Amino acid sequence: MQQHTDSRWRDSALCRETDPEIFYPEVGQTPHAAKRVCAACPVRAACLTEALDQRDVTFGVRGGMTPNERRELARAQDAITRCERRWAA
Repeated sequence: MQQHTDSRWRDSALCRETDPEIFYPEVGQTPHAAKRVCAACPVRAACLTEALDQRDVTFGVRGGMTPNERRELARAQDAITRCERRWAA
């Protein structure tokens, strides 16, 4: 994965205008409100990329994905990388 150092995209993030509590739902609550904000966000991809680059799979909705969803995506990306390395060798 690629490390991003330019975080100016955050200035355009819709979550800056939203109550941060919705991005950290309590156990038993749904993340639907946060996901709706993320779905309309113009910088969702950059947010998700940063979360994956940082291996942030622990807390909150980032880039429109829950920690479990980010964990699964990271695993899938790792599997693809392993396959690519095998085929390149």
